[in-house]
Amino acid sequence: MKQVLNSLVLAAALVATSFNVSAAGELDKLLDQVKKDRISEGQLNKKREKEFLAAKADKQALLNKAKKELKDEKARGDRLQKQYAQNDLTLIKRATELKNAQGTLGEMFGVVRRAASNTIGSITASNISGQPGYGDRSALLAELAEAKKLPTTKELEDLWIALQTEMTESAKVVVFDAEVAQLAGGSVTKKVTRVGSFNLIAEDEYLIYNSDVGKIQPLGKAADGYYVSSANALQEASAGELVPFYVDPSRGGILRLNTQRATLSDRYHQGGTPGYVITVVLFLGLFIAAFSLYTTLTESTKMKAQLKDTDNPSDDNALGRILKIYQENKTTDVENLELKLDEAILRETPRIDRGINTIKILAAVAPLLGLLGTVIGMIETFQQITLFGTGDPKLMAGSISMALVTTAMGIIAALPLIFVHSIVAARAKSIIHVLDEQSAGIIAAHAEKEKA
Repeated sequence: MKQVLNSLVLAAALVATSFNVSAAGELDKLLDQVKKDRISEGQLNKKREKEFLAAKADKQALLNKAKKELKDEKARGDRLQKQYAQNDLTLIKRATELKNAQGTLGEMFGVVRRAASNTIGSITASNISGQPGYGDRSALLAELAEAKKLPTTKELEDLWIALQTEMTESAKVVVFDAEVAQLAGGSVTKKVTRVGSFNLIAEDEYLIYNSDVGKIQPLGKAADGYYVSSANALQEASAGELVPFYVDPSRGGILRLNTQRATLSDRYHQGGTPGYVITVVLFLGLFIAAFSLYTTLTESTKMKAQLKDTDNPSDDNALGRILKIYQENKTTDVENLELKLDEAILRETPRIDRGINTIKILAAVAPLLGLLGTVIGMIETFQQITLFGTGDPKLMAGSISMALVTTAMGIIAALPLIFVHSIVAARAKSIIHVLDEQSAGIIAAHAEKEKA
């Protein structure tokens, strides 16, 4: 047993010895590698240090160069500042010399600039500029108005010619062909008549010159008929003939404002639904009045014919039917005859008075409908004030127009209805009066016969 243990100890010793020998060899290799890496890293660090020192030298050179450039620029800035101050003094001196040399020419320069500035607007917007050959006159005036130096003799002559041309052409009536822009788009060539610098007319309409686009165009809405008729008379007049013509001295401004006014048709439609209902009431009342007037006139004519021949009563008129009742009841007493005649008159009265009360009702309803439209318009006005405030009166104009127009329409509708009602009622009353008169005469004559 002891021998076996010795053998095991000996084997372990041999293994440990071999392991130590192997490990020692590996450590030697590792040491050699570390030494080699140390040498390589040292060489690399030296190389980097060398490159850094070289870059440092370059940066110092750039810094020195930048400092030098900064110094040069500061010196240049000081020099330019001195030169700028010197130039200011020189300019002031030269301006004084120029002012002294100009003398009264400076006043002329101001007058020319002022005249050009005051004239450029009127010439640009002038109707004369719409005529071919006169559209480029504002360029010279613009140059003179913005000039910083004295005008030349030629420029003064051009200004004189421009002003003289405007004055001369303002006294002429000229006919020329020009492109007229259409409101729907495009343009057509028309023969245009220019009345001085005031108005342009062509083919029964007034035109205006739009200086913004440099084109002649019609008004947004045609002018009133009597204006257009004067334009027609002017276009058809021969040379030297004097004709009346409506001239707009504002070069179309008043005409544009005039075309913006609401026409009767526009005001009618401002009444809205209440206005349309009032119109229906008016025409319905007039129709009933016309029918009643026709009926009463026809009845009156037939009764006049019947009065000439009372012995032959006819059924086509109220008097004839009453006379016929008398002839059928000649033998009855006065009281019964009177009752029968009164009954006959009562039967005829509704037919004669037919529609008269309806006209009266419609005449009373029309202004009430106008007041209803007024209330509706005011309600809409207050609603718009609630939503949008009172900053823009145009938002409330439509509702206020309804409020006012419907009242006027109701009154306008009531007036003719009241008038025709009085006429028709008077005609009907005259017919009934004739019937009562004839009935009373018949009864009186019958009573005299009974007494006899």
